[in-house]
Amino acid sequence: MKRHLAVDTLGFPFFTHCTKANVSDDKGLIEMLTKNIGYFQSKPVNIPKITILLDHGYHLEYLREELEKVYPQMMTKIRFELSAKPSKQQKKDQGKSGFVPVAARWVIERSNAWMERCKILVKNFERTLANATTKVNLCFIRLMVKRLASSP
Repeated sequence: MKRHLAVDTLGFPFFTHCTKANVSDDKGLIEMLTKNIGYFQSKPVNIPKITILLDHGYHLEYLREELEKVYPQMMTKIRFELSAKPSKQQKKDQGKSGFVPVAARWVIERSNAWMERCKILVKNFERTLANATTKVNLCFIRLMVKRLASSP
């Protein structure tokens, strides 16, 4: 099973979606956005576009074509941006090697780490993808309630 997340700049979820493991990341993103198409349809055109930051595993032209089939005005409301990927030379200049977190992409990695702290998600015993998505949502609800309860 794959978990797809769309989060804000603080790491809290906008949308969550679970797919079978053999579904590509592109198709999983399209499914997640299509499932939540009402959000985009109700968004006015005169406010700034929503930026969706993607890693280099996504195919931008394919995403644009498929989303325009679902909702032709979609690309007037969102824009895709490939996240920066540090080169070997940049890593070397910083004195680092191996995995180096990129500031913008670290938000989603942090959200994944928060989600993985939920013991209910350690093993997947769900028979349906809807139940798996619900468990992901419950983990984030729990996290946000804990944050609200601890604020002064």
